[in-house]
This record gives sequence, C-alpha cells and structure tokens, in this order.
Amino acid sequence: MDSLATGSTALPPPRAVPVTTEALVRATRRRQRREKIFAHAVLILGILIVVFPIWVALVGSTHDAGTLGRGDVPLLPGTHAVENYTAAWNQGGGRIATGGAGLMLLNSALMAVLIAVGKIAISLLSAFAVVYFRFPGRNIAFWIIFITLMLPVEVRLIPTFQVMVNLQLTDTMTGLVLPLIASATATLLFRQFFMTIPDELAEAAKLDGAGPLRFFRDVVLPLSRNSIAALFVILFIYGWNQYLWPLLIINDKSLETIVVGLSKMIGTGDSQNEWNTIMASAVLALLPPVFVVVAMQRWFVRGLTETEK
Repeated sequence: MDSLATGSTALPPPRAVPVTTEALVRATRRRQRREKIFAHAVLILGILIVVFPIWVALVGSTHDAGTLGRGDVPLLPGTHAVENYTAAWNQGGGRIATGGAGLMLLNSALMAVLIAVGKIAISLLSAFAVVYFRFPGRNIAFWIIFITLMLPVEVRLIPTFQVMVNLQLTDTMTGLVLPLIASATATLLFRQFFMTIPDELAEAAKLDGAGPLRFFRDVVLPLSRNSIAALFVILFIYGWNQYLWPLLIINDKSLETIVVGLSKMIGTGDSQNEWNTIMASAVLALLPPVFVVVAMQRWFVRGLTETEK
C-alpha cells in the first residue's frame, strides 16, 4: 500500500545464479591443477638443490687441474674426462699418497656387502629366537639388544679397538667388518615382522614334522624377502659410508676404503689439491650405492610399504 501511495514500483528480489555441475568440475580441475603445479615446482626445486653439487663434481672431473685451481667452477663438461678418471682409478687424487680409486672401491664394496649380509643373518636368527623360542630371560635378552641402540659408536670405539688389538685383527678385513655386523635396529624390525606371521603357520609346520630350522628356511625366510631386500639397501649404504672405524683400524693402504681415501686426498690446503682427480674419485664413489638403490628399488619400496608393518 505504501508503494502504491508513493507511486514507486517495488523491485523483485535478486535471483541466485544456479551453479551447474560442469562449472563445479571446472573449478575443481583448476584447483587441482594449481596444487599439482605447486607440488611439482617444490619437488623440482628440491631436486635441483640436491643434484647441483653432484653436477658440479661431475663437470669438475672433466676439466684440468689448472682450471679448477684458479677457482673457476665451470657448469659445462670439459675435455679431460678420460685422463682424469684413468688417473683417479689407477693412482687416486691429491698430493697425499693414496691407493687407486679402483682398489678402494673394491675394499668398500666388499666391506659394505659383508656388513649388510652379516647384519641381516645375525638379526634374522636373533629375532627368530626371541619370537619363536620360549626360554628363561627371553624378554631380558631382547631388551639388552634394544638398549644397545642408545649407545653411539663413539662410546664403544675404544673398547672395541682394544678387543681387535688383543685378537690381532687390526689391518684385516675381519677386524674391519666384525665389530659392525651386529644390528639392534634390524633385530627389532625383524622381530616386529615375525610377530605378524600367523601362529597357524608355525602349528601347521609342527604337524608336518618340520623342525625350527626347516620352518625358518621354508616359511619365515620367503615371507621376509621384501624386508631383507629393504634392509640390505639401507645396511649396504651404512657400510659404504663408514669413516671413523676404518680410519682407526686400518693403516694398510691395500685395505683403505674410498670414504677414508677421499678425505686423505683433500689434504690440508687448497693449493695441494688436485680437484679434477679428487672429483673424479668422488663421482666413482657415488656409483656403487646408486647402482644398489636402482637395482633393488622395487623390493626396497615393497619392504617399506607392506601393510603388515
């Protein structure tokens, strides 16, 4: 009535624009595309940060000592790759006398394989005993193994070295490997995995007349192959990167590892370093761990992502 009295016309209320399903789908796709682009940008940035030092070492290994000695850091490969890698393989690098990178790589590979295989073998047996055998003090034995995780290597270094001296195992591959093949971490992981194996399998093995060793060989080991593969990769890299213990126990250059050799190649001052052969040796030192990770990547991922863990 008021609107009629004043002679004005009432405006209709605004109508909501209907949002179609197609518009929602387009908006969702745009949002997902932005999130994917951002995620890929972050990943690419992380890859560049990690790969750039490796690229510098790779490029530096293809230039002569004079170019790197002047402080130049080329970003493109040079023409001295063959001679640098040949010198690194046969003679090592730097002014300090070291063995060739070929011999040091062989020593490191042998040490890493022995450490990984030894750790896995001992951890499998110890975890199998703790899970499947009933004996007095079983839990105490497990907790003693677990407590060793709290002791860093430096705490055990001097007494372990004294034991190796008493056993006359210095400057030997046995002395290099033996103190490092016990692993509380691997024992704990295998124990947790064995506890997920159904008890019915053990009972069925007993009914079939299988003893503990046959049950371990025919049932437990096949079920553990993915875990073994994943741990092998981790433990191989652990053994390959060992520095402090090989530096302490080995004085014989024929048993020197590549990690210790690289530290000795660098010397005490930049003027003494032959960076071209040092970088060539560093690139060679990267190849075996990369090969192991790439070759066992499928089993490594399975071992870390199994639903039972």
